[in-house]
Amino acid sequence: MAIELRGPGIEGLADAVHALRDWQHEGGPMHLHPGDVGWFWRFGADATAAAVRTWSRAGRVLAVGLLDEPTVLRLTVAPDARRDEELARRLVDDLTTPERGVLPAGRVNVEAPADALLRDLLAEAGWPVDEPWAPLRRDLAAPVPDPGVRIEVVGPEQAEARAAVQRAAFDRSVFTAERWHAMAAGPAFADARCLLAYDGRGEAVAAVTVWSAGPGRPGLLEPMGVHRDHRGRGYGTAITVAAAAALRDLGSSSALVCTPSSNVGGVATYRAAGFEPLPEVRDRYRAAS
Repeated sequence: MAIELRGPGIEGLADAVHALRDWQHEGGPMHLHPGDVGWFWRFGADATAAAVRTWSRAGRVLAVGLLDEPTVLRLTVAPDARRDEELARRLVDDLTTPERGVLPAGRVNVEAPADALLRDLLAEAGWPVDEPWAPLRRDLAAPVPDPGVRIEVVGPEQAEARAAVQRAAFDRSVFTAERWHAMAAGPAFADARCLLAYDGRGEAVAAVTVWSAGPGRPGLLEPMGVHRDHRGRGYGTAITVAAAAALRDLGSSSALVCTPSSNVGGVATYRAAGFEPLPEVRDRYRAAS
C-alpha cells in the first residue's frame, strides 16, 4: 500500500507522541523521543502541529519527523521498519524535494537513527555528516543517591522561576512562564517532571525537565541548565542526579541525554552524575546549492 506523508494537525499529535513512546527501547540507538516533541510544545499546539510530519502505511505510523529548527529535521522510524526499503526511499524523496513541504531549499540537517536505511541512502545521495553529538545514558536499575541540594517539582506557581533559570542558563532562550504553561498542557507532559534546584539562600540555581516514555523504557533529560551566576559549584551535577531520580520514580529504565561533543563542560557534568557515554552520532546534511 502507498505511504502517506501528512502533517497530523493538532488532533493527530497525540498519536505521533504515542508512536514515539512505543518506539523507545533499551539497547537501540538514541533517537527522537516523545520528550523532544513535549519540549517543543512550549511554542503551543499549533506550532507543534506545523513542525511535525508523519509517514504512514495502511493506517500505521512508520516514521515521525520534528522540524526542531527551520533547517533541522529530527526524524525517527519504527524499529521494525528501519530497513524497509520502500519507506526509506520515500523518505529520501520527501527530504530532497522542497515542494513536498518537509524541508526547505538550501542547507538542511537530518537526524535519524544510526541503524536506519535512510542514513545509508542519504550518504549515497551525497549528504555529508555534520559535527558530532555526544549521547549519554544512566542505568536506573539501582536507587539514585540524594543530590545534596534542595530540589522542588515545578508546578504552575513556580513557572516564572523555572523560566527565569532557563533564560539565565541559555543566552538565546526566550522561555517564559506562558511557554511553560503551554508545554505543560501538551500530552507528553503527563509523563514529565520539571525540577528546580536551590542554593542555601533559597535562590533557584538550576533547572531540568525530564520526560518518561512509560515504565520500562528510556527517559529523557531535555533541557538541563544552570544559572550563569551559579556555575562551577556542582549544581549541574546535582540537578542531573535529581533528574535521574525523578525518571526512576516515573518507572524509566534509564535516563538519556544528548549534547554537542564540543560541549566539554556539559559532557563532564553528565558523567559526574553517573551517565556513561554512548557512541557519538552525527546528522546528515544537504549543502546549500
